[in-house]
Amino acid sequence: MAGKATTRRGEQVPAASLPVARVCVDVPLAHLDRAFDYQVSTEQDADAVPGCRVRVRFAGQLVDGYLLERVGSSEYGRKLTFLDRVISPEPVLSPEVAELARVVADRYAGSLVDVLRMAVPPRHARVEAKPSGEPAPVPEAPSDEGWSRYPFGPNLLDALRSGRAARAVWQALPAEDWPARLAEAAASVASTGKGALVVVPDHRDLARLHQACVALVGEAGVVSLSADLGPSERYKRWLAVRRGVVRVVLGTRGTAFAPVHDLGLVAVWDDGDDLHSEPRMPYPNVRDVLVQRSHLTGASLLIGGFARTAEAQLLVDSGWAHEVVAARDTLRSVAPRVAAVGDHEWQEVKDAAARSARLPSIAFDAARAALAAGTPVLVQVPRRGYVPALACGQCRSPARCRRCAGPLALPGGTQDGVPRPAYCRWCGATEAAFRCSNCGSRRLRGQVIGARRTAEELGRAFSGVPVRTSGGDEVLATVPGGQSLVVATPGAEPVAEGGYGAALLLDGWALLGRADLRAAEETLRRWMTAAALVHAAGRVVVVADSSLAPVQALVRWDPVWHAGQELAARSELGFPPAVRMATVDGAPDALAGVLEELRLPPNGQILGPVPLSEDKERALVRVPRTEGRALAAVLADVLAVRSARKEPDVVRVKLDPLEVL
Repeated sequence: MAGKATTRRGEQVPAASLPVARVCVDVPLAHLDRAFDYQVSTEQDADAVPGCRVRVRFAGQLVDGYLLERVGSSEYGRKLTFLDRVISPEPVLSPEVAELARVVADRYAGSLVDVLRMAVPPRHARVEAKPSGEPAPVPEAPSDEGWSRYPFGPNLLDALRSGRAARAVWQALPAEDWPARLAEAAASVASTGKGALVVVPDHRDLARLHQACVALVGEAGVVSLSADLGPSERYKRWLAVRRGVVRVVLGTRGTAFAPVHDLGLVAVWDDGDDLHSEPRMPYPNVRDVLVQRSHLTGASLLIGGFARTAEAQLLVDSGWAHEVVAARDTLRSVAPRVAAVGDHEWQEVKDAAARSARLPSIAFDAARAALAAGTPVLVQVPRRGYVPALACGQCRSPARCRRCAGPLALPGGTQDGVPRPAYCRWCGATEAAFRCSNCGSRRLRGQVIGARRTAEELGRAFSGVPVRTSGGDEVLATVPGGQSLVVATPGAEPVAEGGYGAALLLDGWALLGRADLRAAEETLRRWMTAAALVHAAGRVVVVADSSLAPVQALVRWDPVWHAGQELAARSELGFPPAVRMATVDGAPDALAGVLEELRLPPNGQILGPVPLSEDKERALVRVPRTEGRALAAVLADVLAVRSARKEPDVVRVKLDPLEVL
């Protein structure tokens, strides 16, 4: 005979007849990464819908959670605890996003609750109580004229309009109005009644894309989501997406999980930008999240950019995605003329110091010609600040602080008419009486010249020409046409009205010389992003050795060739994306314990560990791509065991990290 259960109101009902809710509790412990069963009382029955927020008692404490599903019975075998309460009947977690979050967590050896924190914003009761309005009208399909410069561009839009799944890697032409092209792709999907999701690196890109989409879809049919919105406004817009009011959703990194109804297209612009990598556990990348989402939902995928990553090239080489690239004749007609230092012998005849000068005569000539034509000049400098790195003026060893051994820098400017002295970038202490610990010299020299010092030097060289800086806390979105010098750090280059007349890409050694697996790829991406802002009649001068592969790719404007070279080199050396790799960081003893317990797949390898600092080491773990899921599973198991043991030392695991060195 079935036993009796008492509801919160004292009603006696058969225990077997009470429904069961499976809940993901908001407890960030790796060994608790699973759903837990709770009893649903009769008074909670109507509100406890799948996807709603609930509060439950867990380990003696009240914690928040998400109701994942309702089931008829539990396999727990013991008496279940009731849900404490349903916070809101609003189903904020859709089944599609819940499935995606689970897949992403498993792929990156993380926990479901960590991913859900990225996917679902905090609740605002007042906003939630208000309706989101009526669904936006279905827009008309846009013209495919803008895509006609690409042989397969019209085919892509035709597939989007007809509802066929298309997966494409798009190589944008120089000076391409990429927000308009992405808006046309999104509007093509919206014209069928389906939803489109587009992710861009930062708020400046988002503003341009939003404006382009509004022109095609209308203000009511587009919503932008980003971290710089207030919590209330962001939740309001997010709810409009969840309730199906808007079809075109734009945003930055976290928008990759937006609950778009009837998703027809997911797209990402400039997938190599490090802003697309989540800095919180489990550190997913937007491109990979959207690839998984496209696979799960059958939605079309579009990866676009001026450059191409090795990961995108792998998608093309594997046949999973097709490339959308313009013909070489079309490219030549719109690409600026690119020259590198040492490209021709006449450069050294004219300027003997061309290879060693920071700004050789060829760069000065390009800038003068552009300014004479009444157009702005873009100067890209890898480092911000004034002189961010100093060295001994005699022995060239790095200048260090006497107190903490941190690097010294010059802040620029004057104090009481005297140039401000060097300071430590770590502790902030002023170093007015520097003495080199290696040779005893008191002289200092700049090792790296920053954007502000460059702007100061150019202002003296081109007197009477306005000089603007963009970078750090002061990033310009646009600059007017006309004579001006714009000094910007990578990623902070503003768009110029009518395009720049010239772009000078300085200090290439600082970008290419970094001890980073992706140094060449990232350098080319930054160069091409800046060079793409130059109009077709303009010039680009890159101050770097012309024999280097990234420089050759820029001169020929051939990022596809460079991506193929990068992928081939990484395949030969066994680095991502040719393999799945994880970095495991921690204290030496903790790391040794993890590596000892790690049961790798048959072809797994452990490299290292090597020291990162005095109290931290790093090991690399790699497996063939076919064993990537197994690697993530064993890493998650080890972290779960450490969590259950309450190990005090933190061990951080990153799969497919941007930095492995």
